[in-house]
Amino acid sequence: MIAPRAGRQTAEPVATRRFAASKVPQITLLFWVAKLLTTGMGETTWDWFDVALGQTAALALTGSALVASLVAQFALRRYNAWVYWTSVVMVSVFGTAVADTAHNDFGVPYTASTLVLLGAVAAVFALWYLVEGTLSIHSIYTRRREGFYWVAVLLTFALGTAAGDWTATSLNLGYFPSGLVFLVVFLLPAAAHRWLGFNAVAAF
Repeated sequence: MIAPRAGRQTAEPVATRRFAASKVPQITLLFWVAKLLTTGMGETTWDWFDVALGQTAALALTGSALVASLVAQFALRRYNAWVYWTSVVMVSVFGTAVADTAHNDFGVPYTASTLVLLGAVAAVFALWYLVEGTLSIHSIYTRRREGFYWVAVLLTFALGTAAGDWTATSLNLGYFPSGLVFLVVFLLPAAAHRWLGFNAVAAF
């Protein structure tokens, strides 16, 4: 059981707490390396499934694998590296599938999908904060908070795919220059947190 800090009341009844510890890993350099690798893996893995199996079968397979991995993740009472990162990989694959299918099958422009997904991510974070009073991933110890966390992760992966395609194709930057742009955007909050004391939750 995670006890509240001394002298501070918790708004959440103890009876609603489900887990003995946070369900997410510590945020270290290795976390970000793994996160970046799984992001790239999601793009390439979805492209391979799409070509090898066809879109319908690929969607069914990756969607089923995503549900299975998240069921396993939610069933655990504490962080498990294998289950957590399997879930992240499947979220990255399916998030890529969502963004690509919206554009390729339904003709949704990358500009529109990027804006819609950006709005969806902002809405999830706003609702998460409104309901829970915190966005800190170090407090993921209830099913509800974990639900908010994984919805946000799924939407951000889809947003990343759409935004990358938007800058690369719609803005004609190309994929390598787009990667450099996003690398800078990625590093700025990290540097602001490290050297300027920028809020850790906002930086994350």
